[in-house]
Amino acid sequence: MRLREVMEGLICRLMQGSLDKEINQVVNDHRKVMPGDVFVAIRGFTVDGHEYISGAIERGATVIVAEQPVEADDAVTVLEVDDTRQALALLAANYYGRPTEKMSVIGVTGTNGKTSITYFLKSIYDRAGRSIGIIGTIGTLIGDELRKNKNTTPESLTLQQIFAEMADAGILNCVMEVSSHALSLDRVAHSRFETAIFTNLTPDHLELHRSMEEYYAAKARLFAMAEKHNIINADDPYGQRLIQEAASYRARLITYGIDQPAVVSASNIEYTADGTTYTVHTPAGSLPITVHLPGKIYVYNSLAAIAAAYAAGISLQDIQAGIAAVRGIRGRLEVVYKTDDYKVVVDFAHTEDSLEKALTTLKPYTKGRVILVFGVYAARGELGLSKRRGMGKVAARLADLSIVTSDNPKEQDPKAIIADVAAAMEEEGGHYEAIVDRAEAIRRAVEVCQPGDCILIAGKGHETTQIIGKEEIPFHEAELVREIFAELKSC
Repeated sequence: MRLREVMEGLICRLMQGSLDKEINQVVNDHRKVMPGDVFVAIRGFTVDGHEYISGAIERGATVIVAEQPVEADDAVTVLEVDDTRQALALLAANYYGRPTEKMSVIGVTGTNGKTSITYFLKSIYDRAGRSIGIIGTIGTLIGDELRKNKNTTPESLTLQQIFAEMADAGILNCVMEVSSHALSLDRVAHSRFETAIFTNLTPDHLELHRSMEEYYAAKARLFAMAEKHNIINADDPYGQRLIQEAASYRARLITYGIDQPAVVSASNIEYTADGTTYTVHTPAGSLPITVHLPGKIYVYNSLAAIAAAYAAGISLQDIQAGIAAVRGIRGRLEVVYKTDDYKVVVDFAHTEDSLEKALTTLKPYTKGRVILVFGVYAARGELGLSKRRGMGKVAARLADLSIVTSDNPKEQDPKAIIADVAAAMEEEGGHYEAIVDRAEAIRRAVEVCQPGDCILIAGKGHETTQIIGKEEIPFHEAELVREIFAELKSC
């Protein structure tokens, strides 16, 4: 591919070399550079790609894109730009043939609910006979192949490659979770979004954004990008703010909700331990909906999916059948063990809001106690402390017994994290035990569980590893629970 083609639309300064050359591929990891490559130097949180430019040239890079002066021999083309992340997104889109212009992309953003919305939409589109791929927390789904993602929303270079693979496979639609990190770091820049969905906003990722105002601003960027539909939760306070802002955007505004007036709404809601039924109202008509996941949160998430499917012109009958076909989502209030006497649920809840929603969903249908096993992942400073205290207070208020343990402590002291959570629980008069080893914490919960109790293991959900120090070790909660119950039965 010619360099000029890859550079189309790029605002840059040619510092040296020729633009009239053939290039191999675009890379941003110097270790992956091959002869003839374009190397884009990205400033990361812990590593600055500019420090590896000489290494990239030694490996054969013939084009360097950087934000600062570069020393290189005359054979190397050097392009200077103001923002290499923006440049990488543009170069990647051009290199892979601008694949999002060949499909309809739905972006889902917000603190909670993104994953379940993507899976509701996947089921609806399958029912309607429309091909669709998924990119998100659980992984990338192309056809029947599920791949693990390093991030909820991959870096722009990987993301454009995924889009291209979907387009080459004849997939005409894609629904993806769009994280605040991805929006702030321009991972989705130069991607074409037909539809954007907003779920809600509660405190999370404040170690990056520093304030809720910055967090909101990052999420809101997606809705200025959408070309056809902006679908927003009218019951969320930040959703109301976004509705006001999005009224002037080019995309059609479609609201959804339960309590506030909305274009797509729910009434006659009936909750059970295993799911929910309600009547959905849309401009195309009303009909009964069955959701095989319990709790109000899944009414909201299914409404968001219904609104997006309605906007895409899918029939109400296919929407109804698609929602009903979802019998469970991995790591989202997933029942991993159940008998007449015992029930163990695994959920990805890792914020105050999501933990509260999980506990309030399970509590009304639990005859005995709700036993909670949870930790708080590593976050530094006052924001980290605020999150640990907030989750501790929720646990103290809503769980009958909490076993506070490690999540992904990474390089922080897990005992110190647990101590902060425990202090907040004591202030609220909560009943808890502290066990650093997560496997032992789960074992303890099973040992003290009595007939009628429900164990909620929160924080990791679908994840099958735990990060301790710099090591990522295998850790599968569902398998562990089944093994522990089997051991106890054999005693």
